[in-house]
Amino acid sequence: MATPDSRDPKRAAHFGAQGDGRGADLGTGAMAPIPASPSATAPHTVLKDGQVSKRAAAATRRAGSHMSKGTRGASQGRHVPLAVVAVVIAVAVACVAGIFFVPGLFSSNEDPQQQEAELAEPGTEVTITIPEGSGAAAVAQVLYENGLIADQSEFLAEVRRTEAESAIKSGSYLIVAGSDNTQIIELLTAGPNISTAQITVPEGYTVKQIAALAEEKLGISADDFLAQAKASNYVADYSFLADVDPSYDSLEGYLFPKTYDFSSEESVTADTVIRVMLDQFETEVASLDLVSAAASISERYGIQVDENDLVTLASIIEREAGGDEHRGDVASVFYNRLRDGMMLQSDATLVYSLDREVTADDLKVDDPYNTYTRDGLTPTPICSPGLPSIEAAANPNDTDYLYFFLSGDYAAFSRTLSEHEQAIANRPQ
Repeated sequence: MATPDSRDPKRAAHFGAQGDGRGADLGTGAMAPIPASPSATAPHTVLKDGQVSKRAAAATRRAGSHMSKGTRGASQGRHVPLAVVAVVIAVAVACVAGIFFVPGLFSSNEDPQQQEAELAEPGTEVTITIPEGSGAAAVAQVLYENGLIADQSEFLAEVRRTEAESAIKSGSYLIVAGSDNTQIIELLTAGPNISTAQITVPEGYTVKQIAALAEEKLGISADDFLAQAKASNYVADYSFLADVDPSYDSLEGYLFPKTYDFSSEESVTADTVIRVMLDQFETEVASLDLVSAAASISERYGIQVDENDLVTLASIIEREAGGDEHRGDVASVFYNRLRDGMMLQSDATLVYSLDREVTADDLKVDDPYNTYTRDGLTPTPICSPGLPSIEAAANPNDTDYLYFFLSGDYAAFSRTLSEHEQAIANRPQ
């Protein structure tokens, strides 16, 4: 923090650090035409590498012997047609080839679904999503792939037994591994037990960051959200926005940081989200009575502040204070400086405007949010403060501190610049 006089402000930028199928070639059997004379030869069957198996050769000799006997005259017995013999030989050769060269042809393959499943560790919470329009077979596949069931057929049999197929609901579920089929079916027919329409806004987030979060979590365009997040769109319904500077027309500071669930909403829009957050702000600060608190602060410090000013200061406290235990003292430093006509000299305000960390040269830039060159508070809040920061702004500790230095676990509050500089020199290295 810089000295209130003409000293180089670089010496005073110490208000605090910030945090946040098979294809094997079996060969072909080429059969020559069978001559009508007794000297007819048997067909030649070529196997791999042009060799003839012993079994095929033996079969050929036997067939040739029978054929020779059959040609001595029909009077000696019934004649077996040569075409039939040829077919038998061809089938035998094909079988031999299949056995030797395609060993898996006659083997049985297990149904992949009957193989042992990799089940999730019992007790583990597993999140799954059942797509819209999924049938029981598709549901079983999802459960199987996530290690929640060992056998899809058994699960489907239980679904049929309980006549539950038409009752299974799409959506997201949290299922404890080890649950039996009946328990899982009961859960799936009861409906989703976790929400995907949920958003958590951390303390210290800006409207710009909240818009990006709404796009990521809720599918709302960030640009649409920012266009809707104007105080003028809501001031008629929320009186606490009355003091917002119309030239900035911002909801910065008023979208209360909290976890919100919109799963019960048929349609979630930017307006839906913003109104819920403004409602929450109103609820959270109701017990503080910011109007009365502003009047009290004005009298106590001899300065003029309104409800919007308290939220603005609370947002600076949110970005500067390292923890709840320091917020009351940080608030007192800022109020004391306002009382004494000193600039706030907070890096956090310029970080908000530039949307990056600041340098020593930045501290000299004339910017409405540069509290090293501008008196008083910033035109708008710089983030959404949490309730502890709002409480600190509404009821600061009573101190005579004008400086503070916060770094990790180290905190020092000082009355004079020399004390402040000594506190910085004494910080743990």
